[in-house]
Amino acid sequence: MKKLLIMTCAMCVLAGSAFAGEDKTTGFKGEVEKFERPPMERKAPNAEQMKQIRKAHEAAFEQKLSLTEVQKLKAREMRKAGHEKIEPVMKDLRAKRQEAEAIRNSKLTNEAKEEKLTAIDKDITELQKQAQTIRKQNMKDFESILTKDQKKTLKNMKKEGRKNFDKHKKDLVPPPCKH
Repeated sequence: MKKLLIMTCAMCVLAGSAFAGEDKTTGFKGEVEKFERPPMERKAPNAEQMKQIRKAHEAAFEQKLSLTEVQKLKAREMRKAGHEKIEPVMKDLRAKRQEAEAIRNSKLTNEAKEEKLTAIDKDITELQKQAQTIRKQNMKDFESILTKDQKKTLKNMKKEGRKNFDKHKKDLVPPPCKH
């Protein structure tokens, strides 16, 4: 019994000393590379936070363009009217996407799924075109209240926005597999 107790204690001491020799950055003995933590997940903002974010973006946008109070009021009215125009289209678009997802998850044959999804995809494409047309008209209406200098500033802001979008889009696309 004493021999068993002594052997167990000896094994614990040896295991503890082996663990003490590990490199804390990797968890493996002898490696020098640093362990990179996975990026932390961000929580999606709630409705109130989104409202504050939108207001901050709106204020920054208005400030960059140096809009007058009259222009700000007209822009807000236009934004509200544009939202009311596009909302039914977006509602239909969400419904079509949900319908497509339901078909993908259904137990229909692949041929039946493809047939139904093709029709839904046509509807989705048409709704997206409608939404884009409304957005373009909203932008034309907004630009109609701007001065020449403000239009130039807006053009530069759009160019910068496209550049940032392309840069971030490139960062999001994973590199091709090397298999």
